[in-house]
Amino acid sequence: MSRIAVVPGSFDPVTLGHLDVIGRAAGIFDELHVVVVHNPAKTALLPIAQRVDLIRDSIAEAKIEGEIVVTSWSMGLLVDYCTDVGASVLVKGIRSQVDVAYETPMAIVNRNLAGVETVFLLPNPANAHVSSSLVRQVASLGGDVAPYVPRAVADYLQHAD
Repeated sequence: MSRIAVVPGSFDPVTLGHLDVIGRAAGIFDELHVVVVHNPAKTALLPIAQRVDLIRDSIAEAKIEGEIVVTSWSMGLLVDYCTDVGASVLVKGIRSQVDVAYETPMAIVNRNLAGVETVFLLPNPANAHVSSSLVRQVASLGGDVAPYVPRAVADYLQHAD
């Protein structure tokens, strides 16, 4: 039986921390779906299609191997996507206790709704402080985001003006 997992996120933009989680998850599961989801609570910097393209480019740049599907989902609950593709696991990167407190209730509801378990991966300490919102803030003020994001993202943000 193939073990399929989903790494969801807004990925606005994808960071080196995200790539770390994606790379490690790709080594654990037979098939990995990286899914850009719309978060109505956040104002997006990048269109969803651009985020999907940047994730694909970043995975290729990082030479992450495995059966990896990069797509988006906005048609209902994330567990509906999991059911549609046969995924039994969600993978979430956890940077701090704040992330644990935020993710735990969702993990319980996802298990109750569809039997989908959630696996938390701790970050590489070099990336533990990096978030997409931090990258967006630095970029909006003209700062160098290259230490926090894949080259494809840094290039895109630099030329997005």
